[in-house]
Amino acid sequence: MSRYELTKEFILGKISRELSTTLFYHSYYHVVDVLTAATYLAKAEKISEAETELLKVAVLFHDSGFIISPEKHEEQGCKYAKDYLPDFGYNGEEINSICDIIMATHFPHQPKTHLQEIICDADLDYLGREDFYEIGDKLFHELKSKNAVSDFNEWNKMQIRFLETHTYFTKSAQALRTERKLKHVEEIKEKII
Repeated sequence: MSRYELTKEFILGKISRELSTTLFYHSYYHVVDVLTAATYLAKAEKISEAETELLKVAVLFHDSGFIISPEKHEEQGCKYAKDYLPDFGYNGEEINSICDIIMATHFPHQPKTHLQEIICDADLDYLGREDFYEIGDKLFHELKSKNAVSDFNEWNKMQIRFLETHTYFTKSAQALRTERKLKHVEEIKEKII
């Protein structure tokens, strides 16, 4: 197995075993979903194989910090990357790049490089997809379990505020996801009481 495949097997195993079961959205499945989106966007954006590998490793670690705490989880994800990636053959320069990509997922998104733009777009790829409501429900239940939202009406208002200020960064994500995302905005507005 390649170092990437070994890393993937290790961190997905850790996430599946150690993440809280109340993380309905920030789960193993979210990481796999973002990985799929990032892989697609990297190809669409014509990213090199070496850069794609760093991007994919960053995706695998980007929410691993939730194992410890939702607060500053990006920093904890970087700590995990620094602790574990040398064992898989990643050097200091590669690990620093991976951490820079991970940190770009901190809200509000302010990516400075193309790879950072791709991870930000992949992280919120679902906003412009057909499974938007299914994934959004997972986030609603996660937030509700933490008393961060009280009901669907409040949730829908929160989603409208977020969706209306969100923009995709890469040309590929803009072309692929913006139209459906805007359709979701209109649909949610109709549901608000």
